[in-house]
Amino acid sequence: MINGIAPFVWILLGAVVVLLPGLVMLLGRGGPRDERGRKIFQFRPVRRLFGLMLVLLGCVSGLLALSLVQFFRLTSDESVARVEVRQQAEGQFQVTTDAQGIGPKQYVLYGDQWQIDARVVRWKLPALMAGVPPLYRLERLSGRYSDAAREASATRSVHSLDDWPAPDLGSLKKSFPNWFPVVDVQFGSGAYMPLFDGAKYQVFMDPRGALFIRPDGQATVEGLKRLGW
Repeated sequence: MINGIAPFVWILLGAVVVLLPGLVMLLGRGGPRDERGRKIFQFRPVRRLFGLMLVLLGCVSGLLALSLVQFFRLTSDESVARVEVRQQAEGQFQVTTDAQGIGPKQYVLYGDQWQIDARVVRWKLPALMAGVPPLYRLERLSGRYSDAAREASATRSVHSLDDWPAPDLGSLKKSFPNWFPVVDVQFGSGAYMPLFDGAKYQVFMDPRGALFIRPDGQATVEGLKRLGW
């Protein structure tokens, strides 16, 4: 149990242990009382100097813990969905998605690439510093073509993801803007990858609200290499 505690927690506990006695020594009025009941201050300058040093050490340790929290947060990506591709015909693919809360769903896409798009809500301070993750709603899954000229004339395919569970905070903010003063910005985020038979992918959302896709398995990695990705 102890080994599973994150390092920044130990640093934060150490900062508190150092800070509390430092504040007592810096601001306290400790010392024995004389016969009139008044406190006798012994080595007060030295005590307060030492207390100030402890307070500064505690503050520095707290800032270090906060920096580590932000570092771990920036490296913790949220898994959004898994995607598996099966080719049905030339330029036609069956894409199976699996996301938490909805289970497997199948879509037919045309093209040589697939794209997923989301609407993202990101926070202002202090919510951002507290580590509150961005909210997102996945909006659509579509096929696309690497050749822009072909994109204009070939068969298009797009599927709405409105049935995927997600908080629609963006709509609430538009209707009641004064209720959400900590919302920083709303924006669209999208990512795309090639379509080929047997490809498997994982879709992630990073702490800043950007969608990105990783290959899921060595076979997909090798397939991307053959395609020049």
